[in-house]
Amino acid sequence: MPGSRAGRRDALLIATGTYESPALKPLRSPRQDCEGLAEVLRDPGIGCFTVEQLVDAKSYEVKRALEQFFRNRGREDLLLLHLSCHGLKDDEGRLYFATRDTDKDLPASTAVPAAFLHDQMARCRARTIVVLLDCCYSGAFLPGAKGDDYVQVKEELAGHGRAILTATNRTEYAWEGDHLAAAAPQPSRFTGALIEGLRSGDADADQDGRITVTELYDYVYEYLHHAGARQRPRMWADLEYRVILARTPARTAPGAPAGSAAPGPAPAPAPEASSPSAESAPRNTPTAVREQTAPPQQGFFARLKDAFNGADPGTGRSSAPRQLARRGQDALIRMEFPLAETALGTDKDIDVDTAAVCDRCRGAGAAVGTPVYPCHSCSGLGTSGPGPTGGSSLQCSACDGSGVRIPSPCALCAGTGRVAVRRTLTVRIPGGVDDGTRIRFAGESEVGPGGGPPGDLYLEVIELPHPELARRGDELHLTRRIPRALARSGGTIEVTTLDGPKSVRIPAGLGSGQTLRLVAHGTMHLRGGGRGDLLLHLDVDEDEDEDEDEDEGGAEGGA
Repeated sequence: MPGSRAGRRDALLIATGTYESPALKPLRSPRQDCEGLAEVLRDPGIGCFTVEQLVDAKSYEVKRALEQFFRNRGREDLLLLHLSCHGLKDDEGRLYFATRDTDKDLPASTAVPAAFLHDQMARCRARTIVVLLDCCYSGAFLPGAKGDDYVQVKEELAGHGRAILTATNRTEYAWEGDHLAAAAPQPSRFTGALIEGLRSGDADADQDGRITVTELYDYVYEYLHHAGARQRPRMWADLEYRVILARTPARTAPGAPAGSAAPGPAPAPAPEASSPSAESAPRNTPTAVREQTAPPQQGFFARLKDAFNGADPGTGRSSAPRQLARRGQDALIRMEFPLAETALGTDKDIDVDTAAVCDRCRGAGAAVGTPVYPCHSCSGLGTSGPGPTGGSSLQCSACDGSGVRIPSPCALCAGTGRVAVRRTLTVRIPGGVDDGTRIRFAGESEVGPGGGPPGDLYLEVIELPHPELARRGDELHLTRRIPRALARSGGTIEVTTLDGPKSVRIPAGLGSGQTLRLVAHGTMHLRGGGRGDLLLHLDVDEDEDEDEDEDEGGAEGGA
């Protein structure tokens, strides 16, 4: 409406998990991310956004959608963009977002440059834009990539009136859930935390019934930290006022009189742009909701504190304090495999030195019958000190993150709640893996201190070279030198394949440098049935004719 301070709330969710190029591995999470986030954003009781989704689109389709999304906007509009895909860096360190048809060697013409997105936002009249990037910054995979291992997201996308939240800023994979081997897709850890914080309302740190951009970031950071994820989200913001992304469902507003209920979202007064403390509340911005019977609920961090101090969640009633259960460390094992095993698959028994829950103290860390006290430095949280935005996120040095003080440690585990063990695992190596592939076995690493959940075991494949066969993707290549006479008249030769020796017919008149294709004699396709081919490159021995001519000449001279 002209002259009105109220604006629209629109969201564009772009997810790409399927790629035509074999150089870009499929991602299982993006479609799931898109659907889950769309559900909470469009919920009139939470986000109240108008949501558009674009899944597995090509580069020109994504660019078109982005340009349309940022066009013809009003000053008071709130725009939210979520990108879930591979991220790429070129040799100069510029960032690109991969699409279905992206060629890693040609990112400028087949991917979406971050510079393109920056230009569209710069031209947009909306003064509030929130960008959520759940991307794997795989610039390290580009041959000859220059610069450090960081992607300069701030430099490429930041601007006035924008908030940017990223899953990670390093050249590393963003985690795709806890069980990558499972058949059903799962949200990525970053987007999963976004969805959980909005859906549950736990991101509402100050309990005012509204979730701001900063509160959502703080929640996601702490959520991933306590879950043991190694990625660290980042945030950059240059906003005129606090931006409210959602309201907290079924939560009592502070100071609201008992029995005063609001059946639906009520519009809030429009903010003054000049006031840095004013809150962004466009026409359909959700505000606090009051219920007659629901008492105030504890937030995520309050419940964490109760749990760490042995209290029943939500009640504050303390039981005996226990050591904070923390996730175990991930482990990496590198193993060598011959080409036949990586190409066709195999089962292997491996011995793993790991840690299991202590049988004597059941993970508590204290000698049986002895007391355990909360750590006075961190009040049982296990963390202390300033975090990325002022919250507590550093491991407490007084208790080493355990949250407790144990006067009489268990003699068997020395107070850690776990003991060293050796286990034998039978692992299946799927056919088609190549050198450098890492296979994740969820929950097969050590249990965490205090009996916490186990970490994941990663097995990195080291493919040993074959004496005759060379691998290029799913194809195998073999070069054989044959006599000139055989090339002229034709015949058969025996060649090496992964399935054993095989006789190959050589057509008459075949020239040097020609190739024969043995269908389905290459490596198995890692994603999908069937096998690649074996290409037999023939090298005709041209010196044979010269030797024959010399022999004939010598015979004539002797006669």
